[in-house]
Amino acid sequence: MKFETIIWEKRDDVAVITLNRPRVLNAQNEQLIQEFHSALRAAATDTEVRVVIVKGEGKAFCSGYDISSGHLGDALTAERMQETTRLMLRIGKPTIAAIQGYCLGGGCEWAMNFDLRIAASDAKFGFPEAKIGATITNAGTKLLPLLVGLGRASELILTSRIIDANTAEQWGLVNKVVSLEKLDAEAMEIAQKIKSNNTLAVYLNRLGLWHGISSTTEQVLDFELMQAIITSQAPTTLPHKRKKDKRGD
Repeated sequence: MKFETIIWEKRDDVAVITLNRPRVLNAQNEQLIQEFHSALRAAATDTEVRVVIVKGEGKAFCSGYDISSGHLGDALTAERMQETTRLMLRIGKPTIAAIQGYCLGGGCEWAMNFDLRIAASDAKFGFPEAKIGATITNAGTKLLPLLVGLGRASELILTSRIIDANTAEQWGLVNKVVSLEKLDAEAMEIAQKIKSNNTLAVYLNRLGLWHGISSTTEQVLDFELMQAIITSQAPTTLPHKRKKDKRGD
């Protein structure tokens, strides 16, 4: 699969999607957004892919929207950005962000749409939107308070404060901080741990987590019951393909 602003790889059953505009710190423009959407759809529909890792080429994960494109804040761009969140939540497979360098604005909003976030020690997080007269997209006003609490979310968004990786870990914005040299290996190790679990259970539990944050307690209980019924009727382990014997039957 060939793109200009995205690098698509499949390492066995892990899809690795790399944002590839390193000269502008992987800033988002219309082409990057559209190609990222295509890559997410490809990962969602590829039956061999069980986990998705997204990272940035060069010195940054994503520095936010490219203001030189001249489309910052318009309705069409906002709609494109919101579609990213819908695709991420509906992808049906665990997602991991491997973050180095700048992870700002729309880039940080994208990162919050992932199930897990692993950061290199040089990572920087923040939301400069208020400085440039823009607002938060990608469900950031919901997800950031869920991750770090309303007070800290207000501080980050209203003051445009930039925080380092260790602070992001302490606040709950990222799951783990590692050295830059170990970032890719750590993301892949987590992907392998996820893959070692039952695929159906992983799928349903991920679905349940995202469903739960926007549901009432009664809705959650009903949803969990439905999931329990599904898993109780499924094999406890996934069947393996039967190897052909020497006769080829």
